[in-house]
Amino acid sequence: MAIILLTMQIDSRHLALAALLCACVPAPATAAPPAPPRYASISRDHANLREGPSYDHRILWVYRHKNYPVEIIASFDAWRRVKDSDGTLGWMHHSQLSDRRTIVFIGFTKSPLRQSDDPKGKIVAYAQPGVVARLKACKPDACEVEASGTDGWADKRNIWGVEPGEVFQ
Repeated sequence: MAIILLTMQIDSRHLALAALLCACVPAPATAAPPAPPRYASISRDHANLREGPSYDHRILWVYRHKNYPVEIIASFDAWRRVKDSDGTLGWMHHSQLSDRRTIVFIGFTKSPLRQSDDPKGKIVAYAQPGVVARLKACKPDACEVEASGTDGWADKRNIWGVEPGEVFQ
């Protein structure tokens, strides 16, 4: 907010008014979390998904898997509206979430983890549907993940927790 004085003469009343106006200007906010939609993970072994954005709303689901990925689709105060890999929607308090990126393997059969992002690369392990892994990097068609001490590249079609075109190192 800018304060413009139209006169060059400043007496004590004007000075007091200017000081009062400056005191009312809010300080710049600290860095806000990135705007939705974005991915996050559950930060606790026990996290409640609620019907609405307060502790007064009933619990719809209890997550018992730390690091399980969720997509934040909206924010209200300290609450985040999230969606999981099954499409379940609800609200979680921000203290139950982490910015740590993880993925979950989806589908009906095991998914190969490869030594490189080459779809014909050597298979180093297989991941069953429901396995949660830490996300390390993504290329256009595959992501590097780590699960239970094993690093490998997974085809994006077999995981949930990244956007189709998302690329990062």
